[in-house]
Amino acid sequence: MAFTCWLSRLRSSYSKTITNLRTSFFHHLQTRGANTTAITSPYHFSKQNPFRFTCSNSLLPITLAGSLAIHFQSPPPLCDASLDSPSRGIGGKGSTEFVVKGSHKHLPQELIEELKAICQDNMSMDYDERYFHGKPQHSFHKAVNIPDVVVFPRSEEEVSNIVKSCDKHKNVKALHIEDMDVVVEPGIGWMELNEYLEPHGLFFPLDPGPGATIGGMCATRCSGSLAVRYGTMRDNVISLKVVLPNGDVVKTASRARKSAAGYDLTRLVIGSEGTLGVITEVTLRLQKIPQHSVVAMCNFPTIKDAADVAIATMLSGIQVSRVELMDEVQVRAINIANDKNLPEFPTLMFEFVGTEAYAREQTLIVQKIISEHRGSDFVFAEDPEAKKELWKIRKEALWSCFAMEPKYEAMTSDVCVPLSHLAELISKSKKELDASPLVCTVVAHAGDGNFHTVILFDPKQEEHLREAERLNHFMVHCALSMEAGTCTGEHGVGTGKMKYLEKELGVEALKTMKRIKNALDPNNIMNPGKLIPPHVCF
Repeated sequence: MAFTCWLSRLRSSYSKTITNLRTSFFHHLQTRGANTTAITSPYHFSKQNPFRFTCSNSLLPITLAGSLAIHFQSPPPLCDASLDSPSRGIGGKGSTEFVVKGSHKHLPQELIEELKAICQDNMSMDYDERYFHGKPQHSFHKAVNIPDVVVFPRSEEEVSNIVKSCDKHKNVKALHIEDMDVVVEPGIGWMELNEYLEPHGLFFPLDPGPGATIGGMCATRCSGSLAVRYGTMRDNVISLKVVLPNGDVVKTASRARKSAAGYDLTRLVIGSEGTLGVITEVTLRLQKIPQHSVVAMCNFPTIKDAADVAIATMLSGIQVSRVELMDEVQVRAINIANDKNLPEFPTLMFEFVGTEAYAREQTLIVQKIISEHRGSDFVFAEDPEAKKELWKIRKEALWSCFAMEPKYEAMTSDVCVPLSHLAELISKSKKELDASPLVCTVVAHAGDGNFHTVILFDPKQEEHLREAERLNHFMVHCALSMEAGTCTGEHGVGTGKMKYLEKELGVEALKTMKRIKNALDPNNIMNPGKLIPPHVCF
């Protein structure tokens, strides 16, 4: 009882803090936008008024349960050509709308009372808290409405009672050291998990934004800078436990490292962005912490030279752990934000791991490759603090950008192409970005062909929004015009990139996705209007 009262007071003070944090460089926000899952409940107070649930993480680590935001609105029909009209542009084929519009209706008092009975003090209708959960910042995806209610389920039973929403507890359920795997609940962050694993000499190798949770990483099929060595989320999840739209709890696989038993349900759910079910448990593949590592950095006269070296390094057969690229604008932002004096040229950063002798040998081989491609200022570090400082530069790239335009917002977008096309893609995109009146930076996971841009714009100026959307459109179509390119390598589809899927995948693939969606979720209650373009019909 005392804990409940204390938590209530904490949440009250926390809501006041959100206003101040909302415009800060709070590193949780970008991933949380991508980690949001929406559910339209089959429980009706009237046939005309279904409602939608939105699930995302709570802000404070002390909140052991996740948060569930409920947004009352009518779901779109499964196939409605009117949704693709210019006046209703919500991300369908040919849509050019930056803001995704939706409808909003009154939240019935009966529903509020029902939630109070389930959650008691663990819910909030505070505007700042609702705003926080409904408005992703620094994301390509924007929305008009915010949730009406935020609830904090504290047990799996409560999750089930809130119409199959998301269990966001942050626990490690089981660690199998000899099997090198771990079973966790979806609300735990990857950084928290690695702190837990470090004393055992193990780590989980994916490293997206600092605030990312394991559940959100599964939902978006994310990766990070270490994906070039360890793969993406689909390669590192062994099995899942998922609540389906009808309430069934499904275990997608055993804990065996490989299996040929039946359909691969694990990979069906990974990357589904909450449209097929709610993840309540994740079994992850772990790795041994490397014995030794070397971090290296070098500069190039052009961004194409830097991309060419990334390609040459991968073709050399070296088992590089990271290959990260930043353009000169991004380096300038880092200098301004951190009071540094780095050479403002396109820059590559590497990490080599293994035994001490092997890591140094790799470093020397790559140094030779760099010298053959007009590289300069090659430096490397083996001291733990020096390595940490170098990687901090890359990890804080987004937040450094605001030092150049403190009053602006950022639109981030990513594309990915086969490695052989990376230099061409970055060169073409870079010319367009440099010619824009907006400040744009380039960062890339260069070892696997994944290219990002940060576009700074004034949200109050309509021409800025149009220009940011134009640049994103150019980047995406540039990638799709190349062999096997994709509109997003790791940021996800959501609503903002639905309009590109038909060109990338073809209508038959989208129809197949729609059939799977309809089979598992016939009432369209799980994150309606996301991932699958609204114009796709059978």
